[in-house]
Amino acid sequence: MDPSARPEEASAEDDTPEPSPTGRQRLAESLWPPRVSRAQLIVALLLFVLGLGLAIQVRSNSDNSALRGARQEDLVRILDELDDRTQRLEEEKQRLEDQRTELETSSDQAEEARKQTVEKERQLGILAGTVAAQGPGITLTIGDEKGTVEADMLLDAIQELRAAGAEAIQINDVRVVAGTYLADADGGGVSVDGNKISQPYRFKVIGKPQDLEPALNIPGGVVQTLEKEQATATVTRAGKIVVDALRPAKQPDYARSSSR
Repeated sequence: MDPSARPEEASAEDDTPEPSPTGRQRLAESLWPPRVSRAQLIVALLLFVLGLGLAIQVRSNSDNSALRGARQEDLVRILDELDDRTQRLEEEKQRLEDQRTELETSSDQAEEARKQTVEKERQLGILAGTVAAQGPGITLTIGDEKGTVEADMLLDAIQELRAAGAEAIQINDVRVVAGTYLADADGGGVSVDGNKISQPYRFKVIGKPQDLEPALNIPGGVVQTLEKEQATATVTRAGKIVVDALRPAKQPDYARSSSR
């Protein structure tokens, strides 16, 4: 071969055109890196918000499925209970407004204030469990022969009773107050504020019987839950309930009144 022909051959090879990209390569180049416009970002954000709203709506509908399946009589009873709670709040508001008016118009405001202070002390004593109380209410007796009742079930009963307007509660020989806690006891049973109690669990509750009893018997409520656990639950109205289990008055270690 002639050595002088090599540069010409090399030049011919350099002038050969590169192959054009395939359709797949052009598609990949158009997709990456991604080019997102401002309008696309706004649309994506709106779709996300819409999806979140739909998810919340579906969850809300799922939570209300129990009420949708309830009988008309049960729904009416639940609405009556809500109306009663609203009425109690209105009555409490009116009572406080009347007290304010008495203080403003009383000829002897100091004596009136003293009377109201004594009454408030009595009321706080009932709430704190330091004094006995009596009044209309109900008894709730829970039998647990198979030992299936746990602390959280009794706690649900307390919460339902409080929501229905219970003013004083006693379980067996233990007074229930704002800071009461329940736990499953070793060897069975339940402990209330560290005091072990055993079945039958007997609740003595002071409040309006017409509100307390329906609150325990609503669909999916306390009574039905206990019956599903093969326990028995009996609710009895009474014109007079005596709550006489007392809690010692505790002096706070650090908190002091801020009144001047």
